[in-house]
Amino acid sequence: DEHPDSTGNGVVIDDKGDILTNLHVVSSTDRWVVTFADGSKSDATMVNSQPENDLAVIKAKVQPDDLKPATLASTRDLNPGDTVVATGFPFGIGPSVSSGVVAGLKRSFIDPTDKTKPKMTNLIQFDAAVNPGNSGGPLVNRDGEVVGIVTAIYNPTGQHVYAGMSFAVPIENAATAAGENPL
Repeated sequence: DEHPDSTGNGVVIDDKGDILTNLHVVSSTDRWVVTFADGSKSDATMVNSQPENDLAVIKAKVQPDDLKPATLASTRDLNPGDTVVATGFPFGIGPSVSSGVVAGLKRSFIDPTDKTKPKMTNLIQFDAAVNPGNSGGPLVNRDGEVVGIVTAIYNPTGQHVYAGMSFAVPIENAATAAGENPL
C-alpha cells in the first residue's frame, strides 16, 4: 500500500521467524505486511500480544530462506552511559540508524496523549533519536545484540516527535510476549 495505516519496525527473535514489534504499530489495522531486509514482502499474522508492555508478535506467512534471528542480550550488564543504537524507518524514511547512550534504567512511562494506555514500567531510557517509524525496532548494544524494543518517545509539548527522551522495553520483558525466555 502506498499509504499504510502505520509504519514501524520489528526484529526476528527466534528460529520460528517470530517478529517482535509494538502493539501500537499493528493495532490500527487488521492486515500486516512485512518487508524483509532483502526487499521481499509477505502478509503476516498476529501470534500474540502483551498490552502492558505495548508489544506484539507477528509472523510472516512467507519467510526468506536465509532468515536468521537477531542475537539477544540480557540487560543485566547495561548501565547508564552505555552506547546504544536504534534502527527504523522514522517518518517512513529508511532504513536508518541513530546512536546515543542509556540515560537511565527501570523508568516508568505514561503516554501523555492517551491516558487509557497502561503505565509501562521497567523501561530503558535512552537518547538516540527515534520518531514515528522507529517503534517496534531493536535497541542494540555496542556488540550488535538486541537489548530492548523501542516503544515510546517523550515530548513535553505532546507532539509525536523526538525531544531527547526515548524508551525501550528490556528484551527480557519483550521476549516473554513470544512465550519464552530467550536468555
